[in-house]
Amino acid sequence: MTAGAERIRVLVVDDSAVNRRSIADALSQSPEVEIVGKAADGEEALRLALLLKPDVLTLDLEMPRMDGFTFLRILMSRQPTPVVVVSSYSQKENVFKALELGALDFVAKPDRQHTIDLSGIRDELLAKVLMVRGLRASALAMRPRMESISGVHNLSAPSPRERTSPERVIAIAASTGGPTALLEVFRRLPDQFSHAVLVAQHMPDKFTRTFAARLDRGARVAVSEAADGDGVCAGFAYVCPGRHCMELGRDSAGALRLGVVAPGPSDRYVPSADRLFASLARSVGPKAVAVILTGMGDDGAEGAAAVLAAGGLVVAESEQSAVVYGMPGAAVRRGVVSRSLGITQIADFLSNL
Repeated sequence: MTAGAERIRVLVVDDSAVNRRSIADALSQSPEVEIVGKAADGEEALRLALLLKPDVLTLDLEMPRMDGFTFLRILMSRQPTPVVVVSSYSQKENVFKALELGALDFVAKPDRQHTIDLSGIRDELLAKVLMVRGLRASALAMRPRMESISGVHNLSAPSPRERTSPERVIAIAASTGGPTALLEVFRRLPDQFSHAVLVAQHMPDKFTRTFAARLDRGARVAVSEAADGDGVCAGFAYVCPGRHCMELGRDSAGALRLGVVAPGPSDRYVPSADRLFASLARSVGPKAVAVILTGMGDDGAEGAAAVLAAGGLVVAESEQSAVVYGMPGAAVRRGVVSRSLGITQIADFLSNL
């Protein structure tokens, strides 16, 4: 912590007194964090949030009097604030609903007990609290929020899809803020989309299948969690499973296929956007489109250079719409970006390729 830097002010929200104390004690071990309050339910949390104006909240979704979803709706309409959800693996659908309502990110806790064992998630929780230093408040307030994505799919049911080769292959990389950004992109892709989409979203392994299903319900392209050996076809999208990396290649007949593999020692992030983009450049060359959305770090910048060198396109989310400009900003600084666009512009650009 640099001299004179202000500590990050955290409000801890959980209906369990043991959990509130555990989370507060874990975060307080960092000299960069100050716990400014604790709340046991949504009503108390809302009152303290509006009064104390914390930099970030940790939030349990299951609470008495006012649940986490109602709390998020009101908080984001009155005072958009970074929220990190702390939820169990068994509550996957609830986590994504919270992200759609404005939560920034989540930390998955074990299902074994009601109280939190922080030994396995302390570092991850602290890292996600500390990342608020890199957030852009205006982008957070402008993020699209969806009460429900169920109606999007039904507006125009997709036509039956034949398994045909894609005209282009689009690979999208994202981290913090990515799930909401990806929902915004996918819901705008048209029926009969002539390209294939590959997604590398930094996310725990037990959540990626649920996330793919949620994208599928909100899109007119077919979305699934990728499996090793999957054929890559137009109008289909494939989400890399958590704790794995995904590569594009060709089989002996020349058809495009996915490899889903364990990360290697050179993979700094998992899934690795750099590895995915590099395989895209090797496999489809000028028909490759690399897209880098919001996220911490610099994953994707090196792979984007390979795509650009192969004659492909590289699109980065603009600083104006990216909640965290780390990943797209790194690619811009490296000089490997063809276009910088806002999130809705990216969706329209991909739709019109």
